[in-house]
Parts: sequence; C-alpha cells; structure tokens
Amino acid sequence: MPSYTVTVATGSQWFAGTDDYIYLSLIGSAGCSEKHLLDKAFYNDFERGAVDSYDVTVDEELGEIQLVKIEKRKYWLHDDWYLKYITLKTPHGDYIEFPCYRWITGEGEIVLRDGRAKLARDDQIHLLKQHRRKELEARQKQYRWMEWNPGFPLSIDAKCHKDLPRDIQFDSEKGVDFVLNYSKAMENLFINRFMHMFQSSWNDFADFEKIFVKISNTISERVKNHWQEDLMFGYQFLNGCNPVLIKRCTELPQKLPVTTEMVECSLERNLSLEQEVQEGNIFIVDYELLDGIDANKTDPCTHQFLAAPICLLYKNLANKIVPIAIQLNQAPGEKNPIFLPSDAKYDWLLAKIWVRSSDFHVHQTITHLLRTHLVSEVFGIAMYRQLPAVHPIFKLLVAHVRFTIAINTKAREQLICEYGLFDKANATGGGGHVQMVQRAVQDLTYSSLCFPEAIKARGMDSTEDIPYYFYRDDGLLVWEAIQSFTSEVVGIYYEDDQVVVEDQELQDFVRDVYVYGMRGRKASGFPKSIKSREKLSEYLTVVIFTASAQHAAVNFGQYDWCSWIPNAPPTMRAPPPTAKGVVTIEQIVDTLPDRGRSCWHLGAVWALSQFQENELFLGMYPEEHFIEKPVKEAMIRFRKNLEAIVSVIAERNKNKKLPYYYLSPDRIPNSVAI
Repeated sequence: MPSYTVTVATGSQWFAGTDDYIYLSLIGSAGCSEKHLLDKAFYNDFERGAVDSYDVTVDEELGEIQLVKIEKRKYWLHDDWYLKYITLKTPHGDYIEFPCYRWITGEGEIVLRDGRAKLARDDQIHLLKQHRRKELEARQKQYRWMEWNPGFPLSIDAKCHKDLPRDIQFDSEKGVDFVLNYSKAMENLFINRFMHMFQSSWNDFADFEKIFVKISNTISERVKNHWQEDLMFGYQFLNGCNPVLIKRCTELPQKLPVTTEMVECSLERNLSLEQEVQEGNIFIVDYELLDGIDANKTDPCTHQFLAAPICLLYKNLANKIVPIAIQLNQAPGEKNPIFLPSDAKYDWLLAKIWVRSSDFHVHQTITHLLRTHLVSEVFGIAMYRQLPAVHPIFKLLVAHVRFTIAINTKAREQLICEYGLFDKANATGGGGHVQMVQRAVQDLTYSSLCFPEAIKARGMDSTEDIPYYFYRDDGLLVWEAIQSFTSEVVGIYYEDDQVVVEDQELQDFVRDVYVYGMRGRKASGFPKSIKSREKLSEYLTVVIFTASAQHAAVNFGQYDWCSWIPNAPPTMRAPPPTAKGVVTIEQIVDTLPDRGRSCWHLGAVWALSQFQENELFLGMYPEEHFIEKPVKEAMIRFRKNLEAIVSVIAERNKNKKLPYYYLSPDRIPNSVAI
C-alpha cells in the first residue's frame, strides 16, 4: 500500500503548540485518503517550535496530491494551534511543500494547496477553482469594511483586538497595550512621579531636564543643546521626523505679505526676496490644514490652543535651510504679525516653538497616522478580501501587512478613541485629530505615495540645489531597490500586460482599495484597475514602501526629535502672540506643556520609537510562502541591494554629528506594527 511521510512544523511563538487531536486527509487526482490521526505513542506532538514526522499509509494510489486537509478536534479544552507548513514525501520520493502560517482555532479545519504560486487562469481543475473561491468567500465574511469616522478611509470591522480574525492578531496582546507601554516607558525614564502633575508649570527651560534622559552623543541630546538655533530649526524640515512638508516656493502667497525690507538681513546674495524666489532659494511650509481645527477641551482646568502658521525658509550660501519669516495664523492683519529673526529674541523663539508644535500635530495625525497606518490597513484588508493565499501577490504582500490591522485596532480601542490616551497630552485630542484626518483625506493622492513623484511635486528633487536632504536621498535608494524586486516578481508570474488585465482577483484587490479605502474619490488618482506590468510593479512598490520605509522614516525618530519638549510641544497653554515686543521667558514656559502632559508625551514618543521584539526588517521573509527558485533568487538579490544601501548610508553617516539612519534598510521594519 502507498505510504507518505508527512512532516508538520508548529510555530515558535507563544502558545503556538496544541494538545488537541490533529487529523490529516490527502486529496489527490485519483482519490481521497481516509482521515488519519497524527499521533506518536508516548510522545508530546505539536509542541511549540517542533517539527514532527508521521508515516501515513493509504489503501490505494491517490494520483497527484492536490490538497491536504487538516482537522483539529478538542482533546480537553480548546487549544489553538499555529501551523507553519506541511511537507509531504510521496511514495515516488517527491517532496511537496504546503505553506500555511495560520492559526487553527476551536474545532477548526484548514485545506492547503501546495506552495506554487498560481493565478486564477492557471487553475483548470474544478476542485482547485472551488478551493480558491471558497477561501475568498470565507475571508470576505471575516474581513469586513467599517467606517470608524465619517470621511476616514474604511477600516476593519472590529471593536477591539480580540474581535479580529486570529491570523492577524498579535501573538501577545499584552505587548501592544498602549496604556501599559506608555506607563512602562514613563517608569523606565524615571518620570512617573510627574505623570499626574497636570496644570503644574515648569520653572524654566532647564527645568525640562528633570524628565530628559541624557544619553550622550545622541540626536536627542544634540536637539536639547541646539534647539533654539535657526540652523537646527531648518534642518528638521529636511531630516527630522516630518520631512515631507517643505516645498520650494515658486510664488509668495498673498496671505503672507512679507517684503524684501523685512527679511533683507537674512538674505545673503544681494537679491530681492522676489529674485531669491525666482532663483529657487526660498522654501515654504504652510500649516493651513490646522486652520479652524478645534483645540482639546477634555480638561476644563487647562485651556489648550492651536495655530496654523506659515513659515518661510531660505537656502543660505552654505546650502543650509534657515527660517526667515513666520506668520502664526493664515489671515494677515495687525494682530497677526510676521515674526522675523531680527525681532526680539523671545518673540522669534516663541514663533518658532509654535511652528514646531504645529508640525508635531500634522506629523502625528497626518504624516504618521493617516498616510502610513490607515493607508497600509486599507491595502491589508483589500488583500485578505480579494487575493487567495495561492496568489503570487498575496505571497508577496502578506509580510508587509503583518500586525498592521491589529495595531490600528488597538489604537482605535485605546489611543485615538474618545477619551483615549491621545486626549491626555495633545492639543488636537478631543476630536481635533479626527477633523484633521477628514480634511487631509481630500489631499491623499496616489502620486503623493509614489516617493519620487512626491519629492518632485514639492520641488525638492535636485541633489545639487538641496544637498543635505538625506530623507530624499536614502528614500530614493530604497524605493528603487523595492521597485526592482517587485518588477522581478511581476515578470515571473505575468508574461505580458494582457495577463495583468485578465487577472480578475488582482483587479478586485485594486478596486477594493479605490472604492473602500479611497471612498471612490476620483481626485485621489488611485487606479480602479491596472493594465500593465509596469504599473503593477509601481503599485506594489507603493504598498511595500508605505508600510516599510515611509513608516520607518516618520516613526522611529520620534524620541530623537520630540523628547526635548520645547522642540516639539504636544500642546500650548496660551494663544499665539498678537503683538511683538511683549514675550518673556516666563510667558514661554507658561505656554509650554505642564509637567503631567510633558510626561505622557515623553512616554508616548519613547514607546512609539521602539522596535518590536523579534522585529522583521525589510528583505526578511522567514515565512516561506514562495517555494519557487526564481522568486527565492529575486529575494536574495533584493537583500544584497538592501545591504549595499546600508553600507552607503553608514559611510555617509561616519563622523556626522547628526547622522540620518531612519531609512537604512537594517532599521526599516517590513510592516506598520507599532
């Protein structure tokens, strides 16, 4: 009688093993086997991290094995099991791999196909077509769209983490409990004694050092020592944690009535301001999005305030970017003066602090939350709904949506919900952050997620003109490496453009993103369909780059740039000044966050800047969804390209007082998971 050797690999994460009964059935082209109990006498089967082998004898020849069915039945109590893969050695000595990488819960069962990636057109056998269809029908019942707030990109239909499908939950929910992590961060930073001291002001700037953890030779220490300087202020627009707002100014806006006379002491080329604009030396950052947003009113004992500044910047003769004019609100007028470097020291300093605070709000809510977290969740949900596990695009993308839906669900449960942690320290808490996302969604476009296009659209693409824009330089290297990799994978499975057009599952995935994620907005520029291999490669690059590199660039520098509170105040406790010559140091300190809010802010930026335990970085694919040699070779080339980029960045950073390393591939996690 024919005999098969079945090798079963159990996951190594916590609670992956099971004591339940595991049964296996083989389904072949010539027949099906009986249900076999996988069990060895006097042996603890399916322990965490174990690889167990079993001999399975069948009554008759089964032909080519098409499916493997695994059933789990209760032994004592329901015991979830994480199955990594099954390998089958046939009676003829052939090996067939069946990747799984899923949880089997309750009295569950799972039917697996072998690991070769297949498009729908490759499946001619009715049984395999049916398996493909049933998998998507089941997933579409599990992964449902929901509107969390009007106007937001749609998210997963789950009120809390435990409502999520088991396959996308965190291995340990405790590890991503925001309340626990923020409190733990404050404890680790030895600042928990201040965490309840709301309404209690600091005495002066030096007093903030009581909650500042001095780590020598770090960016955070350099920020603390140089934050008041114009050079440090300007540098952050290029290489801080929000390097996406600065634009080349091609025409001075009417709402900022700045003149050459006002700024001539800052101009170094003996040109008028208009001539400097024409020469391409003037840059602008406009926080118009914040105009009219409601400030946080959740604490009746503390008034909190927002501004919507416009900041004009200048490229000096050393090619460094420095501020030359700041207007703190949008409408010009007598009570909205334009602050200048030539003004009194504290007037100018407070104007810059207001810009830094506004930048913090846009960074947290738009650059970080909307444009990486929420967008990546849309890609993830659409992928699970429309691409079966055997589809090559599912196999390519699944590592890049790992834990994204889970972290966003936890955020909606604890962080950005009504009365959530976000309300504790942020002036945009209490609903302002929701208004901001609702506005910013209108400007969320496909081209703005295509990194080279986004850089070019802001007039920031010239390395000769703007030589110290490391976010741009490193981002382009990583984008090109990802695009080269996705092009290879697309070329393996799609022999020409027509195959792309005819791949209905792929088209449904793209359409889901457009209809539900982008809410069918034509102005978003998101494609409704994809008609060429080149466009498919670009689309996949957008998905992977957004989830990995873009998120890394705007997330993991938060402690570096925001831990010195005056450099990134999460709230301001007095309105913007309406006149010059009246600001004092005492007034600035009373405007900055109180002790309690400072501590919650510090706990947040510390916790958000930490990598996950067992983090998977870009190019690491420990789950072998692909089994074909050409794809594995493409992955090796991808990793080599990324290693070369790591070396280039490390060489550039040598001896730099302010190294830029957020886009070094060895520091870029594969997915948005924190």
